Amino acid sequence: MSIKINKEKCIGCKRCLSVCPGSLIKLDEDGKAYMKYPKDCWGCCSCIKECKECAISFYLGADIGGRGSHLTVETEGDIVHWNIEESNGILHSIDVNRKNSNKY
Repeated sequence: MSIKINKEKCIGCKRCLSVCPGSLIKLDEDGKAYMKYPKDCWGCCSCIKECKECAISFYLGADIGGRGSHLTVETEGDIVHWNIEESNGILHSIDVNRKNSNKY
């Protein structure tokens, strides 16, 4: 699927393991996360939202308009930062206040 795990950023907290609905994320001998069967990934992004180190990203391919960008998520209290890094290194951030999201 489109999930990428950066082992250099991974601290081995295991939060991603506990939220993966397909139990696809495992730990290697160094205690770093990796996806055992990437093709089986559903792309639910649960692991990305749980990773506090931004070690897991979602690949935004051309088929969904991302042109090779990667998406990570950071949370500060009620603010969620959706960070998009383009393939050329340009970084964009979309900040969402959870208290105001999903209000109709």
